[in-house]
This record gives sequence, C-alpha cells and structure tokens, in this order.
Amino acid sequence: MKKLLSIAITLIITLQVQATAPVKQWGQLQVIGNQLCDQQGTPVVLRGVSLGWHNIWPRFYNKKVVKTLKDDWNATVIRAAMGVTTVEDNYMDNPTFALQCIEPVIKAAIKNNVYVIIDWHSHEMHTAKAKEFFTIMAQKYGKYPHVIYELYNEPVEDSWEDLKQYATEIITEIRKYDPDNIILMGCPHWDQDIHLVAESPIKGFSNIMYTLHFYASTHKEYLRDRMEAAIKQGIPVFVSESGVTEASGNGKIDEESQQLWLDRMEKLKVSWVCWSLSDKDESCSMLLPRATSTGPWPEDVIKRSGKLTRSYLRKYNR
Repeated sequence: MKKLLSIAITLIITLQVQATAPVKQWGQLQVIGNQLCDQQGTPVVLRGVSLGWHNIWPRFYNKKVVKTLKDDWNATVIRAAMGVTTVEDNYMDNPTFALQCIEPVIKAAIKNNVYVIIDWHSHEMHTAKAKEFFTIMAQKYGKYPHVIYELYNEPVEDSWEDLKQYATEIITEIRKYDPDNIILMGCPHWDQDIHLVAESPIKGFSNIMYTLHFYASTHKEYLRDRMEAAIKQGIPVFVSESGVTEASGNGKIDEESQQLWLDRMEKLKVSWVCWSLSDKDESCSMLLPRATSTGPWPEDVIKRSGKLTRSYLRKYNR
C-alpha cells in the first residue's frame, strides 16, 4: 500500500512539473504549415513576457526574474530584448555588456525549461553585426530546444525585398550550427505589413515564422484582419511583442481591444508576448521603480499593464 501511494505521489509531482515546464512538455518546436507545433506535431501556443531593453533595465536580466515569470506569472516564453543601438551600452557600442545581460536569462530559461526568445532589438539593419551575434548564439545555445531567434525587432524603412536578403544571410549562418530551432523574422513598418510577407515569403528554410506587433489601443480590427488573412495564406505568425496601450507605449490602456486580440489569437493558435517588464513611467511598463530586481512581486508594485498581463497568462497558460 505504501509503495502504491509513493508511486501515485511521484506521478502527481511529475505531472505538476511537466505542467509548469513547457520545454519538458512540448520539447523541440517545429513549424508545420502555418502553425507552431510541439515535437509530436501537435499545435502549441506560447504566451509570455518581454523584458525591456537590456541597456535600460539590466537589473531585470537575471535568473530569479526568469523563475518568477515562469512560476508566478505562468509564462511559457520569455523574450530577452537586447538593445542594438540608440541608448548607451547597446550591443554595437558595448557587446560585452550586452552578452553579460542576456546570457544569464538564456541560461536560466534553459535551467527552468521555459522557452526564450533571443531578440535582436533594433529598428535599423546591421547585417554584419547581426550575423556575428547570431553565429555566437547558435554555436553556444543551438543544441537546446528552448531557444528561439528573433532576427530583427521592428524594421521601419526597409523594403521587404531587402529584409528577405538580410534574413537569408542570417538564417544561413544560424543553420550552420542549429538545424532546427525556431527563427522569427520581422516585416516592414514596425512589424505591421505582414501582407507583404504573404505575397512573397522567404524560401528554402524550415521552421521560420514571421512577427507581427500590435498595441491594443492603436491597432484595431484592420490589423487583426490582416494577420488572419496572412495566416490563411499559409504564413506562420508569431506576435513577439504586444501591449495593452497605445503604440507609443504610453497613453490609454484598452482592455476591450486587447481582449479582441486575445480572442483572435486563441482562435488562430497564434503565440504572443507582452511588452514589457520594466519600471519606466509609462503605461506599458509593468512594474514600479520600487519593485525588486528579482521578484516575486507583490500586488502593490505591479502596475495595471503588469496585472493584466499576469492575469492573461494565468488564464490561458493552464
């Protein structure tokens, strides 16, 4: 009797661990048609949180934040947004510091069996440096099924033809060391013009998805319809950044529009990530400045966007 009880308890614990360890549950992700799937070929939806720019909020780039987001917020994916230019201590100016920030997040995600997006967080094209960076990442972490590469955060002025050439060069380098992990590629106009991707997708590679970004108070039905149309044309879409606010990251929080986005993404089985885990004085920032650098965070230091994001993750990641 004691032996049977012990076996039952072990089974319950194992199931609980798998339920809170996405990579153990789903394993090596793959793209089949227009759908992200687990290692068995079953459709899967990742839902999670993006950290803010590494060079503005380095204090949140640590293993305890990863554990808090996975265990307390129920995130199945965490995005490490490595700032490439603009603010001081960006990758172009200080690559050593950039890697010192993002690598603990990657390693913690692997340890905690949660998926991690390595995000080249840029608005301009820097092909040579991106190739160099993703080669390093693929060599070091390509053997882990936890890793997802995001090649270009939000192109602004680049044409889709130029972006396709950029992506082809970077993907070719990654695939020398990592044959199968998911690769995300941005599209023109702040990741809005997914219809251009649908007209002329990248050829010759597997496990490629395309990113769409939205902010609920600015982007409404027209962009939801554009996303759905692209998916129906066979394009695998991943919402690697989204928010409950205006596109500026500030202004009105629109819960009604956000719910419409969630409903549409759930219907289409589209993975999504919310922006951002930071303590900036703006609507989309999830924490107050007095929040600890590690979590878990009590209610009184989580801002409205953070509370909403956590509630969505706890609701849908069950």
